[in-house]
Amino acid sequence: MVSAATIPIGIYGSDSAADLRGRGCGLWPPGYAGAVSAAGGLPVVVRQKPSSIPWDGILDSVAGIVLAESRATSAKQAADEEALCDWCRRHSLPMLAVDRGLHVLNLAFGGSIYFDLARDCPEALQHRHPPERGLRHAIMVERGTRLAGLYGEGEIVVNSEHRRGVDRVARGFRVSARALDRVIEAIEPHQDNWFVVGVQWHPASASASGLDIQLFRGLVDAARQRMHKPARATRSAVA
Repeated sequence: MVSAATIPIGIYGSDSAADLRGRGCGLWPPGYAGAVSAAGGLPVVVRQKPSSIPWDGILDSVAGIVLAESRATSAKQAADEEALCDWCRRHSLPMLAVDRGLHVLNLAFGGSIYFDLARDCPEALQHRHPPERGLRHAIMVERGTRLAGLYGEGEIVVNSEHRRGVDRVARGFRVSARALDRVIEAIEPHQDNWFVVGVQWHPASASASGLDIQLFRGLVDAARQRMHKPARATRSAVA
């Protein structure tokens, strides 16, 4: 048996939230490493992929991954990040995609994004408020979704600050939460054989709530189940 403490969860992206103080719930240290540890996983840094190394050589060492941001500064690097998402799909590697990570996930499977919500959706609520860090607003979690299984269905409040947002949802995915102005706040696949949740808010930041640990527990639980499954060829989870 593999103990919870030995379930390695990769973290791709900056963990700058770990340096912030004043977490709202105060139950575990802020930052992705702190949240993964509190959920029972072992945080492992996943660095940007060198062009000569395939994702197999990097992701085979983790049982799940947090796609915390996009580090891409070129079309080649953007393609590499989308290939990361495709590798996770083909190998059923559990994934939690956050903010820009959500956008990478959505683009990887044929979706599109708004680059400026204030310009592209002028009637939307203000999702970005520079003078005040930790802006919070209500979202509605859709019934029957994986996200509802983690948070419960209906209205919750999250710390969602973002200028970009999901426009057209990726093929094989569905909306699992929206803000009250209908801006998409979370997506997930229709199929159940790949654990992936993409969220627009910041569940590991200093302004996250105690409920946000559920995302990381869900990821660690899915990674544990995957590690205990017999080795076999995996089928694509997204059509």
